[in-house]
Amino acid sequence: MPHVAEIWRHPIKAHGREAIDEVTLTAGECLPWDRRWAVAHERSCFDIDRPSWQPCQEFSRGAKSPRLQAISVRVDPAYRNLTLSHPDRPDLTIDPDDHGGACEFIQWVMPISNGNRMLPSRLVRAPGKAMTDTDFASVSLINLATHRAIEAELGHDISPLRWRGNLLLDGLEPWAEMDWIGKTLRIGGAELEIKEQITRCMATTANVETGARDADTLGALKSGWDHQECGVYGVVTKSGHLLQGDTVEVV
Repeated sequence: MPHVAEIWRHPIKAHGREAIDEVTLTAGECLPWDRRWAVAHERSCFDIDRPSWQPCQEFSRGAKSPRLQAISVRVDPAYRNLTLSHPDRPDLTIDPDDHGGACEFIQWVMPISNGNRMLPSRLVRAPGKAMTDTDFASVSLINLATHRAIEAELGHDISPLRWRGNLLLDGLEPWAEMDWIGKTLRIGGAELEIKEQITRCMATTANVETGARDADTLGALKSGWDHQECGVYGVVTKSGHLLQGDTVEVV
């Protein structure tokens, strides 16, 4: 039976992930706390006086700094704090909306950022807008059967967290999600319309435990299926609560 195997949120775009057991989705919005903040690099055009959604090129990301993939995070909603962890850095707890906390974060992430690329400069936010890779409020879904097919093409196991999805689904056929574009998924009490496939970048080549590039995920996609897609973006069309283990129905 198709079902939700895991639920993940990524409070700071490309800088950490957290597993949760349940979530309430709201129509027209992203998963709560997902990509709420992003890290503008030193040449970013992000305007702090008129903040708005910006494409991923304006931000620090795992495609350029693979060690970022090894960050994990814990959210304390009551205190609006984030605690970030990385194997090569001490844990850091901050309020991302506090200027001092944002500065602490930039200093914390600098040593694990690629110095040959544009370095992190500012922790930014656009109220009411999540910094997803789409210019619409999206939730990303990963088919674990597709993930296992990619593992088979690679010849070794990799973590599905490399894909940085929100909802990891199991009990499906490999690549079933490719036929969902324009269709609606009912998951728990929520419904999502599937909008488009996700084209993958170099971030997925990095190990989520070490931050080292150790798997040619893009090469495997190209050699096995002649594309670079893995996963789909959905838009919440009906608000509702969903739990880990909830069934997935295409309607």
